[in-house]
Amino acid sequence: PTELQAHLGRGSRVEGTLTFQGSVKIDGQVEGQVEAKDTVIVGDSASVVAQINAGTIIIKGSVTGDLTAVKRVELRSPARVLGNIVTPSLVIQDGVVFEGHCSMAGADTRAADKPERDKKVALFPKEERGVNG
Repeated sequence: PTELQAHLGRGSRVEGTLTFQGSVKIDGQVEGQVEAKDTVIVGDSASVVAQINAGTIIIKGSVTGDLTAVKRVELRSPARVLGNIVTPSLVIQDGVVFEGHCSMAGADTRAADKPERDKKVALFPKEERGVNG
């Protein structure tokens, strides 16, 4: 639970880029882009058509757009998300609708990765493969 810097209540409608240093809760309509250093909470009455970038993103309402979180994304029932998610931690509750792709690595990590054909994956610990040390 973080202290909210701003709250866009039911019946409010905003278009454009919204930038917050702290946390924000959205219960109205937003179109454009939402950025917050801390947490963005989309309430169950909210309708958001925007790209959301934040430390933590909690969705209970309707979002159409991509979500990028440094720490965590939580999709709580009755959330409806149409878009892609990039986050190191994702929680999806029963009853949520999510249509899109999810990447559990940060954008910086993905760009630094080698091509897929160069990657090696260990399926068993070294002990089970007969490798010592």
